[in-house]
Amino acid sequence: MRSGVGLPTRRAFGRALLALPLAGALPRAQAGAQVEEPLANAVRSALAAAVADTAPPKPRFDDVEARLAYLKWLGAASDRLKRRKSEHFTRIEFLETVWYESRRAGLEVPLVLGLIQVESGFRKYAISSAGARGYMQVMPFWARIIGDGDPRRLFHMQTNLRFGCVILRHYLDIEKGDLFLALGRYNGSRGRAEYPNMVFAARRQWDVATS
Repeated sequence: MRSGVGLPTRRAFGRALLALPLAGALPRAQAGAQVEEPLANAVRSALAAAVADTAPPKPRFDDVEARLAYLKWLGAASDRLKRRKSEHFTRIEFLETVWYESRRAGLEVPLVLGLIQVESGFRKYAISSAGARGYMQVMPFWARIIGDGDPRRLFHMQTNLRFGCVILRHYLDIEKGDLFLALGRYNGSRGRAEYPNMVFAARRQWDVATS
């Protein structure tokens, strides 16, 4: 497959996997507050470069089977998302962008969809009491650290998804692959089980073939 993105990196789920709740209807969680931390210049530059790259291209595939697998995933995910996003074009554009940005950051697509479900309930203009914005509830300070400083851009679909995926990848690297701790850091509740467990449970609802 050629899409400008490598296959997602499989990370150990650690102790969080041992405490997953049963999947089911989950209440929308109020986003926590990502904490602004000092970043080394090299890290800041790397994050900024990742965000500044071009918008998602249409995926291209080397063989028919890979393309069919992708289309099968897109159809299944679209059906599951229909009650939250009724307009077909908007729904497909959203899923295509999530697929690309997740894989680009080395994250599992169902994980990112689960995080979005918990953080914003798939609401583009969601704002938390802490001021986090958009689908992946990105804190405005990130627009200054790795963007152009305009927090309004965090309501742009592709910008928000890219920021969110880059930030989660950054936290996962900091936590040496421990997804439980990385999710806690993303939510501003590092070390507490409630938020990671909610994301893991939501992830299972989106665990369809991702090609």
